[in-house]
Amino acid sequence: MATDRRTLLADAALGVLADQGIRGLTHRAVDRAAALPDGTTSAYYRTRAALLTALVRRLVELDQQELESTAARVAPPRTAAELADGLARLAHGRLTGEGRRRSLARYACVLESVRDPELREILTPRENTGRDAVRHFLAAHRVGDVEGRALTLLAGFDGLVLDGLVRGEQALRRDALEGLVAAALRP
Repeated sequence: MATDRRTLLADAALGVLADQGIRGLTHRAVDRAAALPDGTTSAYYRTRAALLTALVRRLVELDQQELESTAARVAPPRTAAELADGLARLAHGRLTGEGRRRSLARYACVLESVRDPELREILTPRENTGRDAVRHFLAAHRVGDVEGRALTLLAGFDGLVLDGLVRGEQALRRDALEGLVAAALRP
């Protein structure tokens, strides 16, 4: 039961962070969001740092699950248009519904990680299905410096998602995604 309770609390903490920001992330707020008695969160995560670390680990886990689920349903991109389509679907998912809430929490955690090496280590991009798909796509198109271009493309994508969160989903234009892909493919 402890693992299930820890997951429930991490999920509730994600929601609190998305809805109230970093200042709103308290043990008591997580207890309320999880509909548990006061003191439950602090019994599992004694400090705010422990709570934030658990939240970040859960966030990364959910992101990985999302990418793996998408990869299982969608064929790898073969053309620039297919890659731009995939990025557009991913961006839409990160700007709406639960994806939006996770994105808001993710960016708050990224800013916290500037001062917290443990959080930064957890959040540092690792191997994942999305990154692999971009690398394979670029390699199939015989692009030089596949790793560097993949990282640049994904950083640009991340910036567009952040801009979409700030200015509204309509700010994320298809031609911007196509431009990222075209830039990554340039000789």
